[in-house]
Amino acid sequence: QVRLVESGGGLVQPGGSLRLSCAASGGTFTTYAMAWFRQAPGKERKFVTSINWSGDSTYYRDFVKGRFTISRDNAKNMVYLQMNSLKPEDTAVYYCAATGVVDGRAEWEYDYWGQGTQVTVSS
Repeated sequence: QVRLVESGGGLVQPGGSLRLSCAASGGTFTTYAMAWFRQAPGKERKFVTSINWSGDSTYYRDFVKGRFTISRDNAKNMVYLQMNSLKPEDTAVYYCAATGVVDGRAEWEYDYWGQGTQVTVSS
């Protein structure tokens, strides 16, 4: 059983930056691809970005491409999401998730989820 705990959310002004962290425990971290999803108020949870087990392959949705960067540190069992040039529409609860699927991008492909961390972009 893999446990995921997110941190780093908060309130930031438009154009600002935040770095989210996700700490994994209870499993063999390098057997999982990792992803970040987000859920805005009143909307469905949606895939944002993913990274493979080794960290050398990433995928981004168009709405964050060029602004967000996903990375992982397998020695520390950590995944990160660096978010730059934040916009009000980035406001959401951000979730870290783990999957044994090589290139998972659908919510149903992810087996383990964190509790989420709130990101609010507002002036």
